[in-house]
Formats: sequence, structure tokens, C-alpha cells
Amino acid sequence: MNDKIMLPLTVSDEQKISNADILILYEDMLLGRNFEDMCAQMYYRGKMFGFVHLYNGQEAVSTGVIKALQDEDYVCSTYRDHVHALSKGVPPRSVMAELFGKESGCSKGRGGSMHIFSAPHNFLGGFAFIGEGIPIATGSAFQSIYRKEVLQDKCPIRVTVSFFGDGTSNNGQFFECLNMAVLWKLPIIFVVENNQWAIGMAHHRASSTPEIHKKAEAFGLPGIEVDGMDVLAVRQVTEKAIMRARAGEGPTLIEALTYRFRGHSLADPDELRSQQEKEAWVARDPIKRLKNYILEHKIEDEAALDKINLQVKKQIDDAISFALSSPEPKVEDLKRYLFAEDT
Repeated sequence: MNDKIMLPLTVSDEQKISNADILILYEDMLLGRNFEDMCAQMYYRGKMFGFVHLYNGQEAVSTGVIKALQDEDYVCSTYRDHVHALSKGVPPRSVMAELFGKESGCSKGRGGSMHIFSAPHNFLGGFAFIGEGIPIATGSAFQSIYRKEVLQDKCPIRVTVSFFGDGTSNNGQFFECLNMAVLWKLPIIFVVENNQWAIGMAHHRASSTPEIHKKAEAFGLPGIEVDGMDVLAVRQVTEKAIMRARAGEGPTLIEALTYRFRGHSLADPDELRSQQEKEAWVARDPIKRLKNYILEHKIEDEAALDKINLQVKKQIDDAISFALSSPEPKVEDLKRYLFAEDT
């Protein structure tokens, strides 16, 4: 393991993050973790079906990146998309109902775990196939430039973030879209969530260049490696990438070194990874690290953090109740939403 990712949680002088924002980051990570834990319970109780891929352990990446964005900015996810949606502001009720296949879900119960989508929140969706979302995100970034230069939009340039895993960085879409984004100076941030494993394939065994951020050099964009278990470090590099994108300077590639605490999906017995490896990463739990930082710097006390935790649990309980009581899609609406409807 690289020594430089073992540093304690720190805030640089450049970062200038307020105590209120730090607490927002903490609450968002807690929401993601508790939501996913409840998903596991509901899945094993038979309330969810199909493949469900959880995000436990990677919360610092979602929170650190997305909470630095504006509401008008766009996020494009993967099949591990629940927490990205929550960080972007999609209500827990809507996401949970979607996982239950209910009509009140954010994709009307038609998408399920891997196709969370919300137009009002500029959340462009989860995608079941790896690399599938990168061209969509590139198109989103292109429309931001078109909106600004052709339609004369007076608002700041809208930034798009494209999330994907380490396995995807060996796919053609990755290289093609990096090239296109640099060529057209698109306002996009490519975020590689390098959780060390592509399903059951260890990253170092699958790539001739294990340092994914170095692949940016071939196309002439900045490639940055960051500790994906440190939410403040992730936020800091993201803010710089956002400033670069809004200024018309083009894309950035961020490689966040992280780890998933559960198997690839809830159907995965997770027998390929060593216990020693798992324990080493769990010891660097991003939520515990931020909690320790908050307490050590006297930003809040234990009682206040317990109150935040309780509020999060109430949101999750409310989401479960909402999903359970929501109606199933009607059989006669089976073919609805396949095509645009008249308004």
C-alpha cells in the first residue's frame, strides 16, 4: 500500500472549509452508510430483487466530490449508484422506493438498483455496463459548452462529474472520451473510484499501468491521485478541478484510492480478498476518520454527533416505511415510459 495515502485527515490552508460544511460532509457519509446497510437487510428479507451493489467504504469519494458541486451541475454514475444519488440530493424515499420496484421510485420502479435516475437533481443515472456512462457524461459536458457559447446562457458553466471504477479504465470509452474532452475543453471531471478490485480481479493484475491517474498524460489533462478514504482531501482536489472546468480550461482526471467493505454485490460471497487486506482498509474507515477529526478539533462534541446519527436513522426508517407502503406499478402501464409522452 502506498505510504502517501496513510496520512491522517488534514485540512490545508487552501481549503478553507467551514465547520458547518464539515458537519454536512459527515452527515452525508452517515446517510450513505446507513442507507446501504439497510439495503442489505431488505435484500436478504426478499424486499429487493436482482443485483444490488453496495457502496460501503467508498463514501468519502461520493461526498467529497458531489457536495462540492452546485445544484445545476451534473453527475453520471455506475451500477453502484445509490449513494451518488443521495449525495446529489435525490431523497432517500425516492431511492429506496425504486429499489423496492415501486411506482413512487425515482425511476418509477422500472430501473431498480442499477438505474437510479433523477432529472430534477441533474442525476444522469446509474448504468449496468461498465464504461456506459462515460460517453453520456461527455455529452452532458458538451451541452454545457453549447448552452454557454451558442444559447448565451448567463449562468456559470455547468460541470459534469463522471464516476467509474478501476476496471473501466481499461475500456475504450474511457480513452476515447478523455481525448474528446481535452480536444473540446469540456467541463467534465472523470473520477476513478479505484477500490482495488474489478469484481474478482485485483487491479494490479489487470492493468499494465496500475497508476490510473498517469493515463491522463497521454491526452494532456491533469491526472491527480488522492486518498479516497479522506473526504477532506477528496473535496480539496475536486474544488480545484471544478474551478478549472468553470474557467473553460477543460477536464481533470481524479483517481481516488478507496475500498469497498462488502463483496462486489450482495450475491458475492467475497472469498477472493484476504482478511488481512480487508482489515487494513476497514481500519481507515472514512466516517470514523472524519468523526475523530471533528472531535479532535472540537468542531462538535460526541452528543451532537449522536444527534446527527439519530436524524439519519430516522430518515432511513422513513424511507423504508414509504417504500413498503408505496403502490406497485400497474400491469397496464407495462410499456409506459418507453417513449416520451405528450405534456
